[in-house]
Amino acid sequence: MSNIEDINTLLREKAELEARLRLMPYDGSPEIKENGSGKYLYIRKRIGGRLTSKYVDVYSEDLYQLLLRNAREAREINKSLRKINKQLAESGYSKAKLTAEVIMNLDMARANMKASIYDQAVLEGVSTTFPQTEEIIENGIINGMKADDVQKILNLKHAWEFILDEDVIQADSDYYVLCHIARLVNEGLYANGGRIRVVPVTIGGCSYVPPIPIESDVKDEIKSIVNADGEDIDKAIQICMYCMKRQIFIDGNKRASVIFANHYLISKGKGLLIVPEKHVSEFKMLLVKYYEGEDISVIREFLKEKCWVRING
Repeated sequence: MSNIEDINTLLREKAELEARLRLMPYDGSPEIKENGSGKYLYIRKRIGGRLTSKYVDVYSEDLYQLLLRNAREAREINKSLRKINKQLAESGYSKAKLTAEVIMNLDMARANMKASIYDQAVLEGVSTTFPQTEEIIENGIINGMKADDVQKILNLKHAWEFILDEDVIQADSDYYVLCHIARLVNEGLYANGGRIRVVPVTIGGCSYVPPIPIESDVKDEIKSIVNADGEDIDKAIQICMYCMKRQIFIDGNKRASVIFANHYLISKGKGLLIVPEKHVSEFKMLLVKYYEGEDISVIREFLKEKCWVRING
């Protein structure tokens, strides 16, 4: 593996670990306080050299054990991050400066992340409302929803956090980034969710049967799309449609494809590509037609007109 490939691997690992830290509902060491009315749990954390204590809830053994597990996991993640940062320094890596356009697009993507995740969840058929989605993103749990649906929403957050990392957004939009995104969106649902599919699949309501993907072909085809001449938005849409139609993974292909296309588009400072809830039905109808042989130009124009969000409108 070349030095550049080593660095890119380390950067992907670093971004995933940092995303995991941000996903933790509690950040710090658990602390039990007791007074005349009972026992209470707090999180103790040092911020800017000052020790702070934040109230969590009334004491329960289950919650206390959860806080302990979170604290242990956070320590292990921070230990791994220190090791990766040392390896990056030894490899001669230094963070490049992002352009103003990319920074603005990252900010826009972060500001709209909850809405983007909600729209993606609706596209996947997850039965959720925006307030429910927001609650899951912020707190990790909610009553009254299927466990798998909650997991899908958390995984979407994890994948978006990954691509919005400043190191990852500078990486090439290649097969390896796509596979990592797919692993994140399938986490807790499929053991090998980021590996290329080796079994046949069918698509409901569609006559198209995707062939078994070949890794070398997928790598070359993604590279060919990215390196071709043309507008960045057209290439982002082609990447998205190619990955969806190819059905590269056992599941989560629409989720991974949309986030992968946004990795490319944001890295070029050219906006976001999200299918809004109100256009999901029309998109699904056009997607089936595209799968069954309709020219990509039809769905491309739909996506450019109704799903492409830019800073300058």
